[in-house]
Amino acid sequence: MSSSDVPRDALSRSLVIAVLGFLLSIAVIDEVAASNAAVALSDASSRTIAVPQWLYLATGGAVIGASAILASVVTDRSFIRSMHDWQKSVPMWVPIRRGALYLAQLLGVAGLAIVIYRGFVGPQIPTVNVAIILVFGGVRAGLTMVVYLVGNVWPALNPWRTIARRLPTLGRAYPSRVGRWPAVGGLLLLVWLETVMPVNKVPAMLATAICAYTVITLVGAVVYTPESWFSNADPVSVTFHFYGQVAPLRWSADGVTLRPPGFDLRESGAVATTADIAFVVALIWELTFSGFVTTATGVSFITAVVDAGVPPLVVYALLFVLGYALFLGAFRFASRVTRRTGETYLPPRTIALRFAPPLLAIAVGYHLAHYFGFFVSLLPSLVPAVVSPLSPPANPVVLTLPEWFGGLVIGFVLVGHLLAVWVAHSQAYATFPSRLQAIRSQYPFILVMIAYTIISLWLVSLPTASPAFVS
Repeated sequence: MSSSDVPRDALSRSLVIAVLGFLLSIAVIDEVAASNAAVALSDASSRTIAVPQWLYLATGGAVIGASAILASVVTDRSFIRSMHDWQKSVPMWVPIRRGALYLAQLLGVAGLAIVIYRGFVGPQIPTVNVAIILVFGGVRAGLTMVVYLVGNVWPALNPWRTIARRLPTLGRAYPSRVGRWPAVGGLLLLVWLETVMPVNKVPAMLATAICAYTVITLVGAVVYTPESWFSNADPVSVTFHFYGQVAPLRWSADGVTLRPPGFDLRESGAVATTADIAFVVALIWELTFSGFVTTATGVSFITAVVDAGVPPLVVYALLFVLGYALFLGAFRFASRVTRRTGETYLPPRTIALRFAPPLLAIAVGYHLAHYFGFFVSLLPSLVPAVVSPLSPPANPVVLTLPEWFGGLVIGFVLVGHLLAVWVAHSQAYATFPSRLQAIRSQYPFILVMIAYTIISLWLVSLPTASPAFVS
């Protein structure tokens, strides 16, 4: 389809978006230091990664242009539908599936026991204690990447789910009006504790936190049944559930289904309530928050505010709560603006539910940008920890990342953004009957996505530092 087939009004609006977005990227990126360590809440790699400023400007402009093109030029509904309908199913022999499930359950329970045991009795040195390495290098970074790059294996690995299914249950009905709000609060609380408490540096404290989490989780699963609890209230399970929506593989009792990454987001129904929207935005915000407080700029800002007389924990709390409110408010505001730009009678809540799934692609790109380098640098310590968890190495090895890793960091953020824009584009054509409505409806959300992406690019460009007052 040629550009002449696209309404001039739509093209003009796209040009406005491109110009505004590019100017915004220049305004933000112009003050960026050209170095970065692509790690979060970790000292795994102390060497910074050089990222030239021209590369940020070029990639930022490319993202803006690609967003405008996708929103206004790729308008063939049959082409979009055919792209998202493609899938391939592969059956799995039942004995193999059952054997893999039992093995995963055994590994999950054994891993939980080892983390708690070694957290208390192992050496209280984070770089050699298997509890720290497994939780932050193995689960926080590695397993999360497996979930969104391959498929959600957490339901099989989840040790608390395995234990809860073997306990008696009271079978009380989970309150539907509560939905996933406990998971939203739980995720934000876990991120807060990870930031203000040295659970990633003191193995005994990490083991204590996991014990408390175990008690709360098992009590909730016994009261409300494991299915209800892990589907709604458990923040770890819900996190992996949403990340798994981007993965190319879907596991079922019949076998495995392959689809292009993220292409199932449009019709998966993963985001069905307001709490789901809040959780998806929280996934983006928690990475943004942890990324900011571990940069030299973030440390300087927090130090300046504390020097003005504000207690450190109050500064972190205000930054955490107000930042999340801003991210969530920006997305909800975009849904209200879309009601006008799309000239539709759909309520803003319905529009928000339709356009929230693409944000998962941004969260995936941001997580990969922050944790891929961390995972690679920690891999020489992670492998021995998994092979022999009871005998830590005397001299742990941590890799120093080469400078070209900076290009990967940028690429991860931008690929996540482009996938999000494409999914939003296809969702618009599935929601609105008019081509002009579908094009116009995307503008507010594209601007919000651009803002998220620019903030991500800015943060990964900054030199890292230990969080002030809480490290």
